[in-house]
This record gives sequence, structure tokens and C-alpha cells, in this order.
Amino acid sequence: MAVDYLVIVVYLAGMLAMGWWGMRRARSKSEFLVAGRRLGPAMYSGTMAAIVLGGASTIGGVGLGYQYGLSGAWMVFTIGLGLLALSVFFSARIARLKVYTVSEMLDLRYGGGRAGIISGLVMWAYTLMLAVTSTIAYATIFDVLFDLNRTLAIVLGGSIVVAYSTLGGMWSITLTDMVQFVVKTIGVLLLLLPIAVVKAGGFAEMKAQLPTEYFDPLGIGGETIFTYVLIYTFGMLIGQDIWQRVFTARSDRTAKWGGTIAGTYCLAYALAGAVIGTAAKALYPKLGSPDDAFATIVKDELPMGVRGLVLAAALAAVMSTSSGALIACATVANNDIWSRLRGTGADAPAGDHDEVKGNRAFILLMGLAVIGTAIAIDNVVEALTVAYNLLVGGLLVPILGGLVWKRGTVYGALASVVVGGVAVVVLMATHGILANEPVYYGLLASLAAYVIVSLATPATDAAVLAAWRERLAGRSPELASEPVPASQ
Repeated sequence: MAVDYLVIVVYLAGMLAMGWWGMRRARSKSEFLVAGRRLGPAMYSGTMAAIVLGGASTIGGVGLGYQYGLSGAWMVFTIGLGLLALSVFFSARIARLKVYTVSEMLDLRYGGGRAGIISGLVMWAYTLMLAVTSTIAYATIFDVLFDLNRTLAIVLGGSIVVAYSTLGGMWSITLTDMVQFVVKTIGVLLLLLPIAVVKAGGFAEMKAQLPTEYFDPLGIGGETIFTYVLIYTFGMLIGQDIWQRVFTARSDRTAKWGGTIAGTYCLAYALAGAVIGTAAKALYPKLGSPDDAFATIVKDELPMGVRGLVLAAALAAVMSTSSGALIACATVANNDIWSRLRGTGADAPAGDHDEVKGNRAFILLMGLAVIGTAIAIDNVVEALTVAYNLLVGGLLVPILGGLVWKRGTVYGALASVVVGGVAVVVLMATHGILANEPVYYGLLASLAAYVIVSLATPATDAAVLAAWRERLAGRSPELASEPVPASQ
């Protein structure tokens, strides 16, 4: 294991070094939060794929393959579909808005800050829980590597992510995500996938050993697939962690085509995880938990050195999602909540306060909160389900409605967020957190409230809509204190 340890230590040291290097580039709010809005297609697509394919997609995706066979790919597959839909239909318009948060978009579309503050609270809760669930995954990886206890593993992994994210913001995260994308590609797609299939005796042997349902593309069940679409596909369309990456694109063309490449990559990654899990089922039919499949096949079947690289890939998957969720959480907390309470906002003059230092302090503060919450929470699935239920049930309708329906009003948006969010919370309390009803009926309640209240209240002011259309077209001036990217 000495070689494996060396690979992991070098990888972790490299992440910290990139955080230090990124600090030298992050000298303005735009550079710190959205990498100066100047990422080209290659870097944009790599970092976008890195953030959406986290520990749940890697370790959890293999676990679903172990439990259901090839149809276990559907969870990650719907994530890829959501990223494709976002990239093809919405990313160009989102990139042209030149904002930092989803709530700022709602302010521009509906006028004023009334919709923004409530949506900011919901988005903050979502990004916090997303960062927490990613951080919990360190316990699994470091247990395999170093046999560390759960608390120490979470503190170790979380501290590294908090350190490089605090130092350089989005520039550090972008650089580390590109490395993590390469490591995941090599470790999971090029090494673990073929080795697992060969060790299981090939597809013919796997088919001979496993039930036929394991090779049914719909074996996981239509209701489960539908729920995945509602939660993950729609979640990809509106999450702050995803939008903040769209804001880093150099142009709307980069956002569209770079995101399309990343979404296609996700589809391949989904199938790879399911195949690895299916091979693990053939090799180890009686594991205690499906989520043990990844660690077991890595520990028992991979040679020294390769094992370290694949474990580094799993660590990369967790770190990329964790850091993306962390900076999103801190951005929302600072821009959408704290700045409004202070009476400042995105359009405040840069000289009013040190924006980079303030955002850096919020990443550190939110990072400590994430580590503490991760230590206190045991059930990762329930925490992630709560996050996505609140996001989709409370924010999907007013965000997409604002992009596609000009009759939507600020009162309709407020009603949609409140009614949808309350419905989700009540239904989770009565039906259970993991039930499907909260997101089904919460989304329907949110849609009904949005349409009814919007039609019952005066239309959005024509001047607000005109300014919104100018911003969507990319003709409106950027927010104060934000430099225009040097290269378009």
C-alpha cells in the first residue's frame, strides 16, 4: 500500500498547491467568484463535468449498478440529461446575464429584491446540504485508505477543500477540477472499468451468473426513473452550483457547446459506473451494502499503484462536487443574504468594502459549518433528498417560469417559492423524507401558485421587462465592479 499512499499524498499536496497558485489570480470579485468569466471550451467542459459527477455519481453509481445492474445508470444518466438540457436551451441566456447568483437573476426578471431574499434562503439550504453530503463521503474513502475514524476523515478531507477554495476561490477550484476531471477519467473509465469487466470474466460470464433483470435497461423501475428526472434533471437546470459554472464561460457559445460535451461525458460515466457495479455483483454477490461495491473491488482486484490512482479518482469526484457546492453556498450566503441585510448588493461600488476578502471569509465560515454538520449527520441519502426536494419543489417553477413566461410576476414567484417549499416540508414530515410524494405534489403546488397568483396580480412593469430583455441579449452593462473579460 506504500505506493498507493504516495499517490494519494502527492495528489492532495497538488490540490493545496493549486489553491495557492489560484490565490494569485483572484484579485477581484469576478475573478474570485466566477474565474473572471473567461474559461474557454476545454477548461469549461472539464470543470462542468467534474462538479456534477461527485461521490454520489461515482461510489453511489457503482452501488446502484451492484443493486440493479445496467439500469443503475439512470441516476447519473438523468444528471447528464439535465446538463444537456441546460446547455442547449438555457446556458447562453444565463451566461449573458452577467450575474453571480440565481437570486440576482430573479431580481432582474421580476424587479426588486422580494423574490431574491426568499429564494436565496432556499438556495443556501440546498447548497449547504449538497456540500455536507459530499463531505461525508470522505469517511468512506479515507477508511479504505488509512483506516481513519469517521470524524477525523471528514475533518481531513473537508479541511483540504476549504483551504484551497478559501485561498483562490473559483480560480483554485477550476484548476483543481481540471486535474480531478483527468484523474477521474483515467481512474474510472480507463482503468477500473476494463479491469472490473475482465476480472468478472467478461460480459458473457456476467450474464451467466446474474439474473436477466440486471441487463434490462428499465429494470430499476419506471417510477424510480421518473423521480430521478424530476429531482436530478430539473435540479441541474436551476442549482446555484451549476449556474455559477455557467457564469465562468468566456462566451455564450462556450457555455452551450462546452456544456453539451460535459453532458455527453456524464452519459458515458453513468454507463461505466453501472457496468462496474454489475461486475462487482458477479464477483461479490453477498456484500453487506451496495455502496461497499466500489471500495471492495478497488481493494481486492486492482494492483498496487493502480489502486491508489483509482482511489484518487474517487477522492477527486468527492472534492470537485464539495468545492463547487461550498463556493456556491458561500456566494449565496454573502451576496443574497448578508449583503441584503447590510443594505449592500451586487451593484454596490467596489470600494465600499473588500469584496474578495469578504467572499474568502464566507467560504471559510461556510466550510467550517459544512464540516461540523457533516460530522453530526449520519444519513447521506436523506440529507441529499432534502436538498433536492427543496430546490426543485421551491425554485424550479419561478426560475424557469421567469425565463420562458413573460406574464409571471414577482407575487407569483413569491407564492410559488413559499407554497412549493412548505408543501415539500409538510409532505416529507407526513410521508417520509425518501417518499416520492413530496417532490411530486410540491412541484404541482408550486406551479399552481405561480400561474394563479401571476394571473391575479398586475403584470411586471414594462421597464423591468425591457431591461431584462436587454440583459438576456447581452446588451446591458455588466454589474458594477466587474471587469469585461480580456478575451471573447
